[in-house]
Formats: sequence, structure tokens, C-alpha cells
Amino acid sequence: MTKHRFSATEREGVYRAIAERRDMRHFLPDPVAPEIMSRLLEAAHMAPSVGYMQPWRFIRISDAKLRVAMVALVEEERRETAAALDERGEEFMRLKVEGIRECPELWVVVLTDRRERYVFGRRTMPSMDMASASCAIQNLWLAARAEGIGMGWVSLFDPAKLKAMLKAPADSDPIAILCLGHVEEFYRQPMLEQKGWDKRKELTTVIWENYWSANEIS
Repeated sequence: MTKHRFSATEREGVYRAIAERRDMRHFLPDPVAPEIMSRLLEAAHMAPSVGYMQPWRFIRISDAKLRVAMVALVEEERRETAAALDERGEEFMRLKVEGIRECPELWVVVLTDRRERYVFGRRTMPSMDMASASCAIQNLWLAARAEGIGMGWVSLFDPAKLKAMLKAPADSDPIAILCLGHVEEFYRQPMLEQKGWDKRKELTTVIWENYWSANEIS
């Protein structure tokens, strides 16, 4: 027992948010209250970051024409992905992979420009900027689940084309389109598991000791 431990009720809430977080694709049209959205962004901004670089930038998409252009961009990549999947292409095309059209809140997360200034923790691992921003997105995701708000992370897009749409600096990098909104219900299982695309690996198959296991199960 540690004096720093949360209460049983508080711990249950944390673990429940983790277990019930879902990558949502279906949304209701009801608007998300500004105070809730503010709390979610604050939670994201509280994320850890390597060298305290805080590389995340959040862009809210409120322009209808820009949203339509983003839908087209994602659709373009969806078809390219299907082609690259060969025999699973048709199966992939039947999946709902985004909720951009329906979600009341649409955001893009962009890695900031001039990241070369940040060397602390990135000299040999420059991708730690992406890891840091991913922590911010996960914070937002868990907070959204706790608030009863659904969120989906869309990664099917050409970053260079989205960057041009957003008029972002040349050395910035869009990494996520986030769809947020109220939902009829949260999926009981991750959607890709429900649809038979894949399933979660058993925890014991991804935990090794000291050295890489030669008995990895794919």
C-alpha cells in the first residue's frame, strides 16, 4: 500500500476508461458543450513530452468546405489502402473507417514546425516527437470516454496534402484527424474485432524478459 494511491472508486474509473475506450466511427449530431471540449483539450495538453517539447498543435475544423475536402482526401487514401491490401481489399472497403461527415467536432493534430530545435531525448530517437503527441491524443481519448464522448482517430490521409489544405508550415506534420461527438452507444469490443478484421493479442504473448523471444506468435 502506498499513500499516493487513489481511492478504490477513483482507480476503478481510470481502469474503466482505459478498458472501454473505443475508436468510434458513428456519431450523433448533438453538439459537444464548449466546456467539455475545453476539458478534453486541457487533458491532452497535460500529456508528457520528451524534453518538454510539447510538439502538439490542435486545429479545429469549422469550415464546411474544408471538411468536405478532408472527406475526399480520406476517401482517396481508403481506396489506395484497399488496393495495397490485395485479397483483403474488398473486406477493407466494407469497413467504416471514419466519421468525418457526421461528427460535430473535427480536429487535426499537427506536429509543430521547427522541431529540430529539440535535441533533448531526440538525438538518436527523433520520432519521440510523434510519441509525445500520441500521449496527448491518448489523454484526450481517455478523458473523452470519461465524459461519455466518443472519439475516432483517422490516419488514412496523405500528410502533405492535408498540410497544404491547412496552410501549415512546410516542416510541420499532420498526424491525426480526430472525430469527436456524442454516440448512441460505445462499441462493446473494438470495431475491427467485432467485424472480424483482427483480434487483440494475449498479453502473455507480448511480454518477454531480458531478450527478444524467438517464439513470437504472429
